[in-house]
Amino acid sequence: MSFPAIPTVAPATLAIEGQSARFPLRRVYCVGRNYAEHAREMGHDPDREPPFFFSKPADAVVPAAGTVPYPPLTSDLHHEIELVVAIGEGGANIPVEQALDHVWGYAVGVDFTRRDLQAVAKKMGRPWDFAKGFDASGPSTPLVPVAVTGHPSKGRIWLGVNGQARQQGDLAELIWPVADVIAYLSQSVRLEPGDLIFTGTPSGVGPVQIGDVVSGGVDGVAEFSFTVGPRTA
Repeated sequence: MSFPAIPTVAPATLAIEGQSARFPLRRVYCVGRNYAEHAREMGHDPDREPPFFFSKPADAVVPAAGTVPYPPLTSDLHHEIELVVAIGEGGANIPVEQALDHVWGYAVGVDFTRRDLQAVAKKMGRPWDFAKGFDASGPSTPLVPVAVTGHPSKGRIWLGVNGQARQQGDLAELIWPVADVIAYLSQSVRLEPGDLIFTGTPSGVGPVQIGDVVSGGVDGVAEFSFTVGPRTA
């Protein structure tokens, strides 16, 4: 029997609503600029862009509850509310007509972004990794199985800070709906059980500060509320 050369870290998991079992996480993919108004507020033309993706580490997904720390190396941390898709059946080159059969459940997450680092990366033609993939950059609600939610294709998606509305949209406004996102992504990588997909954010993204209370949700899926905690070292 072989043993690891160093102590191992427990694999990342996400809670499941109403269950003691947890959903093991493999990879986390995020769709960029998947709502037209958000694409425009970021200075892009949504009519000309196919979907594109970036990633977060699996252990960047933390509960969207209690306190979520403010990260280091930024003074411009932005919120981005998103519908999150959990893959339960793997596959490559998945036909769009079969894509929803691969979904295990849904959650609601926040794609936290160090916007100042992202701006520098864009200007210098560098990757976004440190702007998007830092510790606790993906707060998420517990997953809700498809048997409960169905496949939401419309419904309000919203986020507020300290009780003031910031983001308001509808899932029907997704440029690339969930089935299209799964099919397109599976052409580049083989999806496997445990993969999460953050599906994009509506317009209204903006900064949060230490002490802010961030709340949000997707109608028919889940809601959350957490406080932005002290800056991490």
